[in-house]
Amino acid sequence: MQLETVLNKLIRFIRERTEALSINVTSGGVDSMEKYQYIIGQINALEATRQELSNLLNDKEQHGTVIDIKNTPTK
Repeated sequence: MQLETVLNKLIRFIRERTEALSINVTSGGVDSMEKYQYIIGQINALEATRQELSNLLNDKEQHGTVIDIKNTPTK
């Protein structure tokens, strides 16, 4: 399996999990402040991880298609 495919699947999982946690918080599914803080911590960690994976994926795409024409020999 390609690294890009793995990253995209992981990003999708993180997004789905974050959405589920957010719905849990906003729909009144939290019955204590400790549980609320725990879920918010999970959301923050998942979002930070998702952003880092997206940055890695974008970095890979940018470096994979850049052509440096300054070092190309001229005739």
